[in-house]
Order: sequence, then C-alpha cells, then structure tokens
Amino acid sequence: MKKLFFLSCLLILSIAASAQKFAYIDSEYILNNIPEYQEAKKQLDALSDEWQKQIERKYEEIDKMYKDYQAEEILLTEKMKNKRREEILKKEEEAREYKKEKFGVDGELFKKRKELIKPIQEKIYKAVQETANIGRYAIIFDKAGEATMVYTNPKYDKSDDILRRMGYKPGE
Repeated sequence: MKKLFFLSCLLILSIAASAQKFAYIDSEYILNNIPEYQEAKKQLDALSDEWQKQIERKYEEIDKMYKDYQAEEILLTEKMKNKRREEILKKEEEAREYKKEKFGVDGELFKKRKELIKPIQEKIYKAVQETANIGRYAIIFDKAGEATMVYTNPKYDKSDDILRRMGYKPGE
C-alpha cells in the first residue's frame, strides 16, 4: 500500500516536476531531537518493561503450578486433578487477559502512547504545514517510513526547519 502511494506520488511529481516544488523531512530525526518525545518514549518503555515483568511473573507462577501438579498427580483423586487443572487454566486465561489489557490493540500501552505522542505529532504536522506554505512546496515526503527514496538531496531536507519552527534546536 505504501509502495503504491509512493509510486503514485512519483508519477504526480514526474508530470508536474517543473512546475511544483517538493521537499522531504525525516520524522525519526525530528522526533529524536525533541526532548518531550524522548521523555515520553522513556515513560512508555518503563511502563512496557514493568508490565512485561508482571506477565513473566504470572507465567512463572503458572509453570510452577503445572510442575507441582505433575509431581503430585499420582497422589490426587480425579476430582482434585480436575480442580488443579481448572486452576491452572484459569491462571493462564488471567495472564492472557492481562497481556491483552496492557499490550492489546486498545490496551493501556496504546492509549498511553496516544496520550503522550499525539500532541507531539500534531505539533510536527503543524510545522510541516507552515513550512510547506511558506516554501510553497506542493509535496513534502517523509523519508523515515517505508517510502524508500533512492536519492535525496540534502538541500531539500526540511527537517531542521521543522525543528526550528517548533522551537527546538536541530541536532548534528
């Protein structure tokens, strides 16, 4: 899909290349030069690590329950065996639910990422719009994604302009 979009953009560029101006940015570079993004990324990584450790502890507990069950299985009645298996299955389901709650599509990590990163993305988009309007660019590409650019002339890289427009100092 992204390649089709990129090829469409190239076709449009080739038709109107002489009449239109274009530029590109590197959103990864821009984000890496925004302190708020770095802080948000640290927060998200810390949350993710903590939740992952909790999930690992849950699965270690399940593993211990299963090993204990196997060791004691010959001593248990059928009713006791069924009860222990149900307890293990219940714990496994709880662990899966917890993982989904934290890391699923609408999980807490997704929501927290949206809360922390979206305002930064909106600031970048606004700065890109302003740069496009001031420079009269028809198209501004982002080379950080999967849209592969075989050659990019640094003269058209507007990433530092975006950072300055947002009030940040460009990196090296």
